[in-house]
Amino acid sequence: MTEDKNQIKPFLRVFNTDLIGNKPIYHALLKITGVGFSMANSVCNVLKLDKKTKAGLLSEQDARKIEDVIKNQMPIWMQNRRSEFLSNETRHLLGGDLKFEVDNDIKRLKKIKSYKGIRHATGQPVRGQRTRSHFRHGRAVGVQKTKAPSSAAAGGDKKAGDKKK
Repeated sequence: MTEDKNQIKPFLRVFNTDLIGNKPIYHALLKITGVGFSMANSVCNVLKLDKKTKAGLLSEQDARKIEDVIKNQMPIWMQNRRSEFLSNETRHLLGGDLKFEVDNDIKRLKKIKSYKGIRHATGQPVRGQRTRSHFRHGRAVGVQKTKAPSSAAAGGDKKAGDKKK
């Protein structure tokens, strides 16, 4: 029985996210969308968990405590949806809910054609970055190389437009 207690589980399930059991709990919590460094640090401090404890050593009760702390016990200044646009309430969203709300915010900005919405729609930087060099991420920049000719075309097959010498 004592070996089972010290056995590291491969995953710990918190907020529908699998946390890697071999990582320290402080780093494992960062995998949850909506939990950053300061949130993970404060969760460990509120629950008096050692930050270096492996996530796989925690029990399901500890996972429920972590969920409760993030949902209900975080101060207002740490929550990511303060004074929401429509309801003016403050809450902390995680995972898919956070992605959904952010997408809706961007769609609303595009619909009302605000400056930020137009910048989102055209793929330009939204927060004042320079456009000459630094906002180009995820796209190929520069000259595209042409494909090398195939072996059949290079082997001597002449095209109709080629002249014989």
